[in-house]
Amino acid sequence: MNRLLMTMALAGAASISAMANFTDPNNPSGTVVDRFADIEVLRYTVPGFEKLSLDQKKFVYYLTEAALSGRDILWDQNGRYNLPLRRLLEGIYQNYNGDRKSADFVAFENYLKQVEFGNGPHHHYSTDKFRPEFSADWFEKQIKAFADSNPAEIEAIGNVLPDLRKLIFEPTFMAKRVNQTEGEDLIATSANNFYEGVTQKEVEDYFNAIKNPDDATPVSYGLNTKVTKINGKVVELPYKLGGLYSPAIERIVDNLTKARQYAETPQQAASIDALIRYYATGDLRAFDEYSILWTEDTTPTVDFVNGFIESYGDPLGMTGSWESIVNFRNNDASRRTEIISNAAQWFENNSPVDPRFRKPEVKGVSAKVINAAILAGDAYPSTPIGINLPNANWIRAAHGSKSVTIENITQAYDDASHGNGFNEEFVIDEPTRELLDKYLFITDNLHTDLHECLGHGSGRLLPGVDPDALKAHGSTLEETRADLFALYYLADPKLLELGLLDNPDAYKAEYYKYMLNGLMTQLMRIEPGKDVEEAHMRNRKLIAEWVLEHGKDDNVVELVKRDGKTFVQINDYTRMRQLFGELLAEIQRIKSEGDYEAGAALVEEYAVKVDPKIHKEVLDRYAKLNIAPYKGFVNPVYTPVTDANGEITDVRVTYVEDYLPQMFRYSRDYSPLTR
Repeated sequence: MNRLLMTMALAGAASISAMANFTDPNNPSGTVVDRFADIEVLRYTVPGFEKLSLDQKKFVYYLTEAALSGRDILWDQNGRYNLPLRRLLEGIYQNYNGDRKSADFVAFENYLKQVEFGNGPHHHYSTDKFRPEFSADWFEKQIKAFADSNPAEIEAIGNVLPDLRKLIFEPTFMAKRVNQTEGEDLIATSANNFYEGVTQKEVEDYFNAIKNPDDATPVSYGLNTKVTKINGKVVELPYKLGGLYSPAIERIVDNLTKARQYAETPQQAASIDALIRYYATGDLRAFDEYSILWTEDTTPTVDFVNGFIESYGDPLGMTGSWESIVNFRNNDASRRTEIISNAAQWFENNSPVDPRFRKPEVKGVSAKVINAAILAGDAYPSTPIGINLPNANWIRAAHGSKSVTIENITQAYDDASHGNGFNEEFVIDEPTRELLDKYLFITDNLHTDLHECLGHGSGRLLPGVDPDALKAHGSTLEETRADLFALYYLADPKLLELGLLDNPDAYKAEYYKYMLNGLMTQLMRIEPGKDVEEAHMRNRKLIAEWVLEHGKDDNVVELVKRDGKTFVQINDYTRMRQLFGELLAEIQRIKSEGDYEAGAALVEEYAVKVDPKIHKEVLDRYAKLNIAPYKGFVNPVYTPVTDANGEITDVRVTYVEDYLPQMFRYSRDYSPLTR
């Protein structure tokens, strides 16, 4: 539950951090590779890879192979028909012999690109199903043509063809991958493949029956299983060797085994061994062992996550979607996060929350800035900009956590945003735009650092509180808590004392951007008439709307009209910080006490419903800018160089692969579940 997604980037945010300029004139960071629907696909570069040792390059190479080997798992987790759907769509596209400029084919290509980006037919953010703009008759002709030329392919998916037709053309069939509507059966109305033939009540009753409330070190129940019924009994089917997803897990384990010989420390090698045991057995205690070893080993340059990690894709917030990110330390920029993590106890001691909910001793908080080498599974093509793991509360309390800010990704976002007209359209005046130009990049990165390193790592549950007590609202409230912690401390003089900022007003850039995004501009990602459902969007809206309402008496922030347009105007930044602290105290109380009712009330009151007038205005103004609301990435390509004996003598990285060619290559070379 601990990752930070990119908010809407403002233009012209100058980089004043210690990081290098990543722009390569031949392969520039932030280059637009493709544009379709509401999505822009960018290229990111991997600065510093060439400076790694040969063993480190080999380590990265085999870890990237392990990462790409899990792609099919995420597709199948997102929906039971997703893999045959991908096979059919890619087959039709690659074998099409007609007019590629015809309206139906152009619409089909657009749909295919959306499906590839969403790792299935549902939007990666809203989780609503994509709507095809090609005709059913045209599609039937393409199925027939594909069957005539590739009968084996059609035979392989023929038994689900009727369901694929419904999936594409019937709006109400598997309409939403993750439903969060209060009062509905969230499992029965969600299209993901974590559950089959069970109701929400049956699942909740099942896990409540097997949980031990007195267990101080509980496993992450349901993290790596599909819940279904066998002979009328609710059971879990584990993801493991010999179980679900075994062919993909075999390839992951094989590449982890190859990578292990290049581990940089004995503890890193031991953590890989524990991860392999976890994949072999499905035993969540082995996953805890891996998590502890991984968390406590903070010295390696090269690091990675690989497994069933984040639970945003599960409406109950339990089952982890498969993902992997391979990375290495950005030493210059990591000085920033090292300063923050070294002061973790000070931040905890001075938090505005009830002392009962603070950690008396902050253990093992480590943070670094990284360059991503590969993105995979639920981290690709759309990726987080920051991560804090592990998610298990007791491990975090006893052993600490690792936090990362992925700076070559934030740099790519920033490079792509310059000159897009966003600031001029939505920021209230020139002095505020100048503030953003000067300080937003560094304060945005500091917000990510504080969110991941300290926000998620702060606070504690009271004894006996179920980590899953907040149920479907757990992800939203956890992200709210981490954002509030970061916002509160971003304005603290301690950051100036630590040398992280050089101007006491710098924090105002992030405050303004955050309120603008939460109150207005993130709505460009919502269709008219829809509620806000994604956890990070709900979290930002909750904070901004709560502060707007509770700051009315002091006129802290308001929505004002200028020349017929609505703008956010902040009148009292000091009081705004106090409000952030007050809300943080309440959110921490809710989490520490497991107060589901209070948490649900906050989410439903402030985070879900959209003002239709503001929404329409934002959409109209945004449409004139021609900016894609969502961005994602193609990966670099790693090619081993070998000698006459087949030994790897170097690994080269290139940035030449385009969007659909990369997707097709991955389907050809990394699809153990479909072959």
